[in-house]
Amino acid sequence: MSVSLKVDGDAEIGGNLRVGGTVGPFSRSTLRQDDLLVYPISLTDFRVHDALQTVLPGTSATDDLGLYGGTFGTSQPLIRTYDVKAVGAVTLYARAQVILPAEYVAGESATLRITGGMVTTVAGVTATVDAEAFKVGKDNTLGSDLCATALQTINSLTHAAKSFTITATLLNPGDVLDIRIAVAVNDAATATAVIAALGGIDMLLDVKG
Repeated sequence: MSVSLKVDGDAEIGGNLRVGGTVGPFSRSTLRQDDLLVYPISLTDFRVHDALQTVLPGTSATDDLGLYGGTFGTSQPLIRTYDVKAVGAVTLYARAQVILPAEYVAGESATLRITGGMVTTVAGVTATVDAEAFKVGKDNTLGSDLCATALQTINSLTHAAKSFTITATLLNPGDVLDIRIAVAVNDAATATAVIAALGGIDMLLDVKG
């Protein structure tokens, strides 16, 4: 005998649930949404901001941040500035393209999280990190900067996460974000090394599935 059972309230099963028929299919839209799941961006994905075909140099110079590999098992990789002590005001950049995954929920929250701080000595004046994010149109068009958060200080030897809200109104799964990170340091005459470093860069996304 075939019987259909409809449960309007909660159901608790003390034993095993055995399914003899077909389950689903379930569309992604029927799934529960998980908010601000972490999607790390590999530091090796970052490239020279005004020469995207070029990977970040192993040593930071001029206006380019560098990718420092560290020693395996001893120190972690970092994206860093060169030693900018007594240089005055200087800004260095790195750039990456990030693809929003299939499980991202269109128009829902998107945040860029950058973890960074200073190595050896804090800057005598300021050290900040900022971000820009543009949606790549794929048809040779480009919109406006989607980053809605102003620059934030990283002038501390205790590295900390800084969150940058991305305006997500028109974002969809599969969209490509062209992201540029700027580290600005102003040091007048510090005696020891002044180096700004980024140890982690993530996208936090609302997803289903």
